Amino acid sequence: MDSAVALKEFLEYVVANLIDHPEQASVLHDVEGEKHVYRVVLAKPDVGRVIGKQGNTVNSIRSLMDAFCAKHQVRASVDVGTREEFGLAPLGDG
Repeated sequence: MDSAVALKEFLEYVVANLIDHPEQASVLHDVEGEKHVYRVVLAKPDVGRVIGKQGNTVNSIRSLMDAFCAKHQVRASVDVGTREEFGLAPLGDG
């Protein structure tokens, strides 16, 4: 399995188990130069759950990703926010 796909699946799994609205969550993947950028897009009430107190939860997720990246010699970052924060159109009601 490609390391970029494995990282995305890891993020999807972890985030889905932390939040209340998994149907509104998605993980977007972009490549900027040699770095993989993952944007975890969440409903507003779920952002705080993934970030955690003082950023502890998201920092733990980043630490696990850093260990994976070191083993597979890739560079990656994770950003967490709402659709609006990432400049995406809001989800439709239907």
